[in-house]
Order: sequence, then structure tokens, then C-alpha cells
Amino acid sequence: MKNKRIFVSGGAGVIGREIVNKLVNRGAVVMVGDLVEIPDGFPKNIIYRRGDLNYITQQELDSFNPEIFFHLAATFERSDETYEHWEENFLHNIKLSNHLMTLMRNVPSFKRVVYASSYLIYDKELYNFNEPKEKPVKLKETDHINPRNLTGLSKLAHEMELEFLSHFKSDKFTSICARIYRGYGKNSRDVISRWIRDLLANKKISVYSPEGWFDYMYAGDSAEGLIQLSDIKETGIVNLGTGRSRKVGDVVKVLQKHFPDMQLEYVNSDIKFESSEADVSKLQSLVNWLPERYLEDTIPEIIEFEKYRENNESILKNVLITSISKKIPLIKAVESGVKKISTSIKIHGGDVDENCLGKYFVDSFWKMPKLNILTPDDLLKYCKENNIGLIIPTRDGELEYFSSLKKKFKDSGIHLMISEIDSIVNCIDKLKFANLENIKAIPASNNIGNILSERLVIKEQFGAGAKSIGVNLNKVEALRHATKLKNPIFQEFIEGDEISVDAYVTSENEIKGIIMRKRVLVVDGESQITSTFLNQNLENVLKNIIASLNLYGHIILQAFIDKNKDIHVIECNARFGGASTISLQAGLDSFYWIYLESQGVSLKDYPFIQLKSEITQIRHSKDFYI
Repeated sequence: MKNKRIFVSGGAGVIGREIVNKLVNRGAVVMVGDLVEIPDGFPKNIIYRRGDLNYITQQELDSFNPEIFFHLAATFERSDETYEHWEENFLHNIKLSNHLMTLMRNVPSFKRVVYASSYLIYDKELYNFNEPKEKPVKLKETDHINPRNLTGLSKLAHEMELEFLSHFKSDKFTSICARIYRGYGKNSRDVISRWIRDLLANKKISVYSPEGWFDYMYAGDSAEGLIQLSDIKETGIVNLGTGRSRKVGDVVKVLQKHFPDMQLEYVNSDIKFESSEADVSKLQSLVNWLPERYLEDTIPEIIEFEKYRENNESILKNVLITSISKKIPLIKAVESGVKKISTSIKIHGGDVDENCLGKYFVDSFWKMPKLNILTPDDLLKYCKENNIGLIIPTRDGELEYFSSLKKKFKDSGIHLMISEIDSIVNCIDKLKFANLENIKAIPASNNIGNILSERLVIKEQFGAGAKSIGVNLNKVEALRHATKLKNPIFQEFIEGDEISVDAYVTSENEIKGIIMRKRVLVVDGESQITSTFLNQNLENVLKNIIASLNLYGHIILQAFIDKNKDIHVIECNARFGGASTISLQAGLDSFYWIYLESQGVSLKDYPFIQLKSEITQIRHSKDFYI
């Protein structure tokens, strides 16, 4: 495994945790994808991609360039399935497996997939009985197939997909499907972990069918078996179990040694008695290895893990977007970004107007008081009552207010996508901004006599919307226009192409990426048609400018490129802009990144993968029906 590049889906799960550590210890270069935050104690030298893998892109996988793919990610219900599991099973089993293989088959370096399938594929009539059996039934790879539940069905579906792909791509990569038996281990939802959690909480446990036989497969052994199978050429199906089943009653006896005062009850049930055991002869012939661990030495490890887990669990928090007004594309962009983490995250929207359009596009609407009325304590109370962990301000007029709360809210576990107040003031005050050093801004003055050019631009010092701007005026016209403004400032009129620059600056003051775009059609100061473009030299100049501004989160620069290709910066908005959604399409994943940062995740292992082709955004209205 040394130096092999390996992608593990579901790497934070029961088997995933074990397999990642084993791979790293063997010198592999590992990328992990999972919904949850990186587990404590994970190796530091892995690439960890947190989020729903239904949204992972071809560019991300190509960038890592894996040789081996361990596909472990899945959702699972073992016995009586809920109605809701119908949708969950499709999304995170069937759709996910298809999506990942659709991408992986095109990765140039890809050589081998090891799929974590399940013995639930076998016909349950082979191993489920009305009466308990004296010994378990060995199941062979050639036995009859009839999945016992939706999870088993989805496993079979992907086995068939891999067989199909192998038929057409056998010269490119091979695949093997390991039908894993009754898995248990650290971080599991299996009955052994559930019993241990109940016993640690001094709760009574309920025991069904103690005479039942299961081939209990410890996660560490499952991980070792999968690694062994990755290192051979064999394709097709193989059982991954111990070949030595134990009774449910044996598990209870082991637990009693560690919990001598345990309370338990034996419960009658109409569930059939299981009596299953893996025939491991094929496994042994392929890899010359069999699992070695027993319940007696693995259960103590799970007990210690559950003791630790009890005190170290984290909960995903919701998002509040302020001043949502009619910013529907922004709301949808935030939703798209955070749903990459989890579909359980709720989007709250706030606005002073209870009839605003945005209220129909959020999970929960809050009629916010005006900022001169809203106290920090009232805002904090709303956030705590609604499990808010991230606030995204959207309007220039509120940036200073929220920036002043940044430290107070951080201490309460609430993250704000907001820059420090000094940096915000530098952007809001257009006169101050124009005279900052190292930003190549167009010089400005509140005295027209200081501007030597014959053609001028005149605007509000603190901004009043694009409608207040006078462009390409002579001095007489400029002075006349100035009488209409509260705090007018004057600048030289620069002829050239107007551009906008979207950028994301991390909490570690790293410029994660920038997207440059031409403003093709501008209406009332907003881009209605905008197109991305690539220019490495210009990008380098812009990075230096942005670095000097000491901002955080998503920001927007506006500038002109004159006929000599020189850049003249007009202004900077320390927030997400109306047309900035195009930058998300081009690879600047701002709302995914900000949510990760709100959870304390460093973005160093989350690459900025810029779309290499240029794209055009056309903003238009759309009707919705609710």
C-alpha cells in the first residue's frame, strides 16, 4: 500500500475509521469523504472532504487521482424499516453509489474498487427460522439471492452495476464485492453498541431471541479483509465474515462481565430466529487470511470508545441569513452549500419586512427588528433557541453592526461571515478606500479641484446605490450633480472594461480562490449578464490587492481594465453580491467553506478547483408556485 493513492467513501463510519488508520500506517496517501466532521484521533496527513458525496465533482476526484476506491458510504436499517427510509435509501445508497462510480470510472489513475456489500442479499429463507437452530447455516457466494430489505436490495443493485462496468472496463479497472456479515465496532448503530450505551446510562436492555446465531464481524477485521481484497486481481463476490457464529446470549454473557449489575429483560418477539454464518473458504483461498478477533477482546474496546464518545459529541447547527428581502438566488446558494454537509441543516431567513419574497424560500422566517432596536442579547437569544451556528449578513448597512458582535458571538459558539470592523469601514467609506495603499484604486477627493481629469465620476462617499452615481461628466455637470448628494466625492473617469472579482478569504487569511468576470450588461448597478474569464497575470495582481485589505469570507472587488491593460480598482464589497452566484458555478464554493469554518474545520484540505472553461450567467425572473 505504500504511496498508493486511495479514496475512501464513508471513511468516518464504523469500518471506515479502522480502514483509514490501517491504510495510513501502511504508507498510503488517503482521501476520505464523509458527512460528519473529521473524527478525533484521525491521522493528520489525510485529505478529509466533509459533505454529502452526492455532490462531489469529477474535478475533485481527478485532482486527487486515486488508484483504489473503497466504497463504504451507505445508510442502513437492519430490521423493520421506516417509511422514511425509502427516500434515504435511494439517496445515500442507490443514487450515491451510481454517482461515485460514474465519476470514478473516468479517473485516469483508477485501477480497483472494493465495495462493502452485505450478506442481507442472500435469501432470508435460507437462514431465518420459526424455531431456534442448534447450529448456524453456512451461506455460500453461490447461494440463492433474495434481499431481505431495501438496504440489501440497494447493495445488490450496485453489485450488478459493478459487474456491468467490469464487462466494459475490465482493461481499465477491476472490482470486488465483499458481502460483510453482522458488523459491529466503534461508532456503530448495531445492537452491541446500543446495549453498551444503555448500560453506561444505567438503563435496562431488552434481549430478543438469545438463541439466535450471528456471524459477528468486528470492524477492524472487516477493514483488514477489505484491504487484503484490494491487493489481489480477483473480481466478483466474496463473503467477508469470521466463519464462526456466536449466539446472542454469548454477547450478553460477555457484557455481564463488564456490567455485573446490568438490568436486562428477555422479550418475546414474532421476529424469526436468525441462524447465519459465512462460508469463508473462498476468502481464505483468495488472501490466505481469516479474522482473528473474538467478542471477548473487542467489546472492552467498544465500551471505552462509548465512554469517550458520550462526552465529545457535536451537533450540526443551522444558518441565519439576514436581510433576505428578495435575494432568492443567494438563499438557494447558501442552501446548496450547506446541504453538501447535511440535509438536516435548516436555513433561517430574517428581514424587517414580513411580506418579503425571501420568506417563502427559507425553512424558517424571522421578522427581524430593525438594527437600532435589535439588541445583541435578543439576537443571541434567537440564535440559541433555533440552534443557529452561522450568521450570514447580506447588506452593506448592517455589516458594521454584525462585525461588532463577532467576538461575543464566537464565545457563544456562533460564527459570522463578516470581516473585522476596521476593514469593513475601509470598504464602506469610498473616500478612505480610494486612498488606501497598495490597492491600485482610482484616487478620490471631496474637493473637485484635486482631480485633474476633465471627465469625472461623482458618487456618495458612503454609498447610496448606483442610481446616485454620475459617470463621465465634465466639471460643470459634476458640480451640478454634487448638489443632489449628501457626501459627494470625485474621481477621474477611466475608460475601459468593467470587471467584478469574487474571492473567498479563509479564517487563516488565505485567499482560497478568486473568480474574475466581465460585467456584460449592468442595470441599476447590478450585473444582469456576466461572464467569467481567465487571466493568470491579472489574478496574481488581484490576489496581492485582496491580501492587503485584511478581509474575511466572500468579498467582491469592482475594477476597470483600461486600454493599456492596467487595473483601476473602484470599490470593494465585504459581502456576497447579487451576481456572485456565478462564482459558485465556477468553483468558488463559498457557502460550503464558510459552514465548514463555522464548525472549526480548516480549509487546507479542501481544494479550490476552478472551472477551466468560461461561463456566462444571465439573471432573469422566474415564477414559483407553492
